[in-house]
Amino acid sequence: MKVIKTIFKIIMILIVVFLATGLLIKETSYITEIKINKPVSEVFKTFNDTSKINNWMPEVTSFIEVDARPGIVGSVYKIILKNEEELIEMTEKVLAYIPNKKATFSFNIDDMLKIDDYNFRMQDSITVITKNTIYKSDAYLMQCMFPYFKKMFMDEDQKYLDNFKAYIEKQ
Repeated sequence: MKVIKTIFKIIMILIVVFLATGLLIKETSYITEIKINKPVSEVFKTFNDTSKINNWMPEVTSFIEVDARPGIVGSVYKIILKNEEELIEMTEKVLAYIPNKKATFSFNIDDMLKIDDYNFRMQDSITVITKNTIYKSDAYLMQCMFPYFKKMFMDEDQKYLDNFKAYIEKQ
């Protein structure tokens, strides 16, 4: 009986810690970065060419323009990803766009909001892309989970930046 009570107490503590995470941490953020041996103008142009996105993000099955805005900011796109055998639909909105300097996007997937803020700069004839990422959710349980998945999110974003580097440096 003592063992059962101890196990129950441990489970209850874990549940309380998990649920407290959502109260204490409202968003999960991190930074990833890559250096590319190409000029910033070429890197920025290729990075924002949606017809080439499959070269570094092979999960993207379609990229559809929903609402193109003059000056790009405010434009909305529908992106379909294939995750194993499941198709995932997300909406992308362009929040900021400064040629050769910055591109910021928001992605809505069900109850999740992801903001990717890419900054481009030259450093000793090398282009550096710094990506600031924020995950948020209005769904409380989802908000509780994000901090526990932060490393997985970072690894996936870094993988895409590495894929982009490999793709553009081959050209």
